[in-house]
Amino acid sequence: MLYNIMFKYFNPYKIFKINSTLQKFVFFSFIIVLSIGLVESLFLSPEDYLQKDSVRIMYVHVPAAWISLGIFSTIALLSTSVFLYKNKNLILVSKSLAPSGMLFTLIALVTGSIWGKPTWGTWWAWDARITSMLILLILYIIYLLSFRISDDKDKSNKISAIIAIFGAINIPIIKFSVDWWSTLHQPASITLTEKSTIHSSMLVPLIIMTAAFALFSILIFLMKYNTELIKIKNKGLKRL
Repeated sequence: MLYNIMFKYFNPYKIFKINSTLQKFVFFSFIIVLSIGLVESLFLSPEDYLQKDSVRIMYVHVPAAWISLGIFSTIALLSTSVFLYKNKNLILVSKSLAPSGMLFTLIALVTGSIWGKPTWGTWWAWDARITSMLILLILYIIYLLSFRISDDKDKSNKISAIIAIFGAINIPIIKFSVDWWSTLHQPASITLTEKSTIHSSMLVPLIIMTAAFALFSILIFLMKYNTELIKIKNKGLKRL
């Protein structure tokens, strides 16, 4: 019964029908939220008393890191469900999420490097947080490549799911690296259990930019998902 419920709401052809409308809605929402976020972060938010205007990189770096971690965690959960429910469409969903996750991981690394130069005096340091984020990028790349290593789709799907599940071990390492080791990164300023140490004048644009990036990741997902469905449809026609 649970399988039938999941198939009903994750039915690829049902999603395909509403994708075009969703893409337009998400795209316009993304433009609006991003515009507000850029005005808030570039012009209305104050400069930091120590880092000055370089702190504005935070409004790209932090949301990108959050989204990249969230997407890989989602992929790992979906991959676990693949083994439990044998629903191949969950693999399609995971595969469609991965490109945006990889993109935001790369953005987080690049912006972190740019931010590190004026803050730490170096473009790159083998800091625990930076290194674990680099590992996350490698995991995303390996995950996407795993779909190409074999002509046997069932085999490649299983390999990709295993990579995602074991790769999820890196997520808490990234999260708690600043607590477990002596790193250049400061401890988290925003947690679910404690009050934020970031002033509202900086917190608001940070939340808005995070929402904008989340919308962008959804947009990429919808586009990639449609592309994957078209590939499946074309393969089916060729067999006929």
